[in-house]
Amino acid sequence: MNTESYKLGKELDSFNYQEVQDGILAILEKGNCVVLDMTDCHYISSTGLRVLLYSKKVAASKGLKFSLHGVSAEVKDIMSVTGFDNFFEYA
Repeated sequence: MNTESYKLGKELDSFNYQEVQDGILAILEKGNCVVLDMTDCHYISSTGLRVLLYSKKVAASKGLKFSLHGVSAEVKDIMSVTGFDNFFEYA
């Protein structure tokens, strides 16, 4: 199974979610696992959390892995408060 990385910018929110979702789905459509590089990302909105959850769901339906890498303390806090931190694998 091949793995591809997708790098986020500083934020994942309602302004850029479609571009990010399309990029992740394009990798999954090729049959590759995704490592989402969140090293530069310091904010994620509820829309961004939905992108992560949807991407994980699509990956699982194809038998592929979707994991997060370089999650900042700020994003970890947001994910922890919402309970999303337990849904994902971390690379």
